[in-house]
Amino acid sequence: MINLPKYTYSLLLVFAFNFISSEHSDAAEFVGSKACIGCHEKAYQDWQGSHHDMSMKHADSDSVLGDFNNASLASKDNKTTKVSSFFKKGRQYWVNIQGEDGQFHDYQIKYTFGFTPLQQYMVEFDDGRVQLIPFAWDSRTKAQGGQRWYNLYPEMTQKHQEFFWTNTGQNWNYMCADCHSTNVDKNFDLKTNSYNTTFSEINVACESCHGGASDHLNWAKQVNKTEMVNNVEHQSKGFDRDLSKSVKQWQSSAPNKTLTPKVIEHSQQVLVCAQCHSRRTQISNNDHVKGNAFGERYLLDLISSSNYHPDGQVYNENFVYGSFLQSKMYKSGVVCSDCHNPHTAELKLPVAALCLQCHQSENYASTQHHKHQENSTGAQCVNCHMPETTYMEVDARRDHGFHIPTPDLAKQLGTPDTCLSCHEDKNSQWSSSKVAAWYPESTVKEEKDFVAVFSAINLALNEQQLQGVASELSRISQTISYAGIIRASALTKMASVSNTNTIIAIARAVKNPDENIRLGAIEGAQSMASAEKWRILSPLLNDKVLSVRTGSAFALTSLWSNLSAQQRAQLTPALNEYITSQHFNNDRSFSHSNRGIIKAYQGKYEQAIKAFKQGITIEANFAQTYLNLSQVYYQQGQHQQSITTLQNGIKANPDDASLPFNLGLAYIRIKDKTSAAKALAKATQLAPNNSHYFYVYGLSLEQKQAGSAYKALYQAFKLSNNPQHLYALCDMQVRHKNPLAKQCLQQLAPLVPANVIQGLTQALNNG
Repeated sequence: MINLPKYTYSLLLVFAFNFISSEHSDAAEFVGSKACIGCHEKAYQDWQGSHHDMSMKHADSDSVLGDFNNASLASKDNKTTKVSSFFKKGRQYWVNIQGEDGQFHDYQIKYTFGFTPLQQYMVEFDDGRVQLIPFAWDSRTKAQGGQRWYNLYPEMTQKHQEFFWTNTGQNWNYMCADCHSTNVDKNFDLKTNSYNTTFSEINVACESCHGGASDHLNWAKQVNKTEMVNNVEHQSKGFDRDLSKSVKQWQSSAPNKTLTPKVIEHSQQVLVCAQCHSRRTQISNNDHVKGNAFGERYLLDLISSSNYHPDGQVYNENFVYGSFLQSKMYKSGVVCSDCHNPHTAELKLPVAALCLQCHQSENYASTQHHKHQENSTGAQCVNCHMPETTYMEVDARRDHGFHIPTPDLAKQLGTPDTCLSCHEDKNSQWSSSKVAAWYPESTVKEEKDFVAVFSAINLALNEQQLQGVASELSRISQTISYAGIIRASALTKMASVSNTNTIIAIARAVKNPDENIRLGAIEGAQSMASAEKWRILSPLLNDKVLSVRTGSAFALTSLWSNLSAQQRAQLTPALNEYITSQHFNNDRSFSHSNRGIIKAYQGKYEQAIKAFKQGITIEANFAQTYLNLSQVYYQQGQHQQSITTLQNGIKANPDDASLPFNLGLAYIRIKDKTSAAKALAKATQLAPNNSHYFYVYGLSLEQKQAGSAYKALYQAFKLSNNPQHLYALCDMQVRHKNPLAKQCLQQLAPLVPANVIQGLTQALNNG
């Protein structure tokens, strides 16, 4: 993100880099899973009824688990009870539910989604959109609390909300199809704003993982049939994917307490699984497996505060890959099929035995290690090292970071305390003392020393503290003992804190063989001075990985007005590739907004306005596009159009605080302080924990409502502990000769240099 100066706002990089390129014409064709049965009957039977098989189905008596026998579900909306019903018309399944017009309508259920521990249902509209209804069927047994309808999104009852069931947040074509079906082509038509999405098979079938099988079938016709067995290795047999294990032989070697790999060989298995088991944005239709680069097709979410806790434990669903990349398992060559049967998607062994494949029982399956009674829940490896988080109310998923519990960090920084998952009557003071006594020689504290640094990013720090954080981020990003995703995430956080050390770290990171580290460097360089930014990032314009190459092009476009003709020529090929690529996500506003940002940086304002307006047409409830359009109008001196755009944005997105905040700034620019104060007040109401909003609101009130200004500024300080906010309050009270000024100065004194207090005190006394 571009740093925002006071009282202004800038065009923002929106969401993710998104790209497209055509498939190779010589790619193998998809033939369907039934073509696999003859030679791979065991694998096919294992797959039947699995999560992959049941990922999506046509709604019929075999697939639908929910009660559609005139069942009903009551929901409350603004204290009004609304009842939805589930029923049949012949062999069809229907739901009566509130539509975007606020009225209840009958909609046919066309598809099922998943099957356990819950099943979702989808409606198909005439324009090709397939939308998930907000109600799910709890398919657990009655004894487990299941066999009931429930609302997945009880707060999402308004048309303007992203996750209202007819909006983009619940759109299968963009959000779900790539992972729940095989060989998906989204086929969005911008001219008609409609979809014609296709797939080879409706569910996750054989070729979702193995790739198109036509060449494999040709190979099979040419070899002795006795060579074909159910567990045949597929590499070099008509497939261009190696799904074998990375480690063929594990060995015991002192003083290690776990088995170690004799050799780690290259395997593409994790890349294949990661295409769906990850938190990412699809960025192309390229074959990322063939290219051995996740960034050829997807952009991975790194360790951000929205999806992870500062220690790397999962917060929002990350679907495993982002956690697994942090683990020692991944570093040691463990792949998914070491633990999971890829066809049943179940564990290969009982939980108690699974970990002991490598972690020798005499060292780990003992009270000496786990400190719990034998056969108790605390004696099970997964309960300490793979804690569960429940999503969608009933779906418990385990963290695949295989973290060592750190209750001391939980006590200090508020990260999750795994011990308290079982010991609910205790606290982190208790658990940290226990762990310290049990494992006095543990090195986990040193291994996790990045956590305090990541936590500090979200705090209000003084300049000295910020410089310390910047230096620590630099150290973390360059320390090879940390997982690559941790190092990459440290780089991304340098965008908000910078010094000489971070510049050096980013310059080194762009040369790192890990594509995630190079991507982290791009984000970390956002706030760099123009010359440094160009010097460091421009070599990435020729990077071998699509997301890195075009991501750097987008980042460097902000320098366009300062670039020489030669530099623009160097940037243009990758930038053109990026612009063309945005068409892949034409169905989302951020795609159009990204193109508008580029045109605005190039001074092509009319083209920018056209792109932003197109984005608003496609997706009215994406606030950022309104902000960007408003900014372009402001840059052209068209203040009323800027204000009108923000007002329209507020109507379409009444819950988004950034719109009234920026509307307040727009009013300040035309010196309409009364309207500015009203807009800023609304922003603080919508975002009551945003200290900056209260700060600007307080400044806007000074001339007409001094008392309210004091309250707003003090609230800003209480939320942030930022001395700048308290200084603004004291300075205002000093200028007003307010009786509370002395008290304010006493509170400010320990937080700022003595000469600041002396100056304010002198100004107060001179009055």
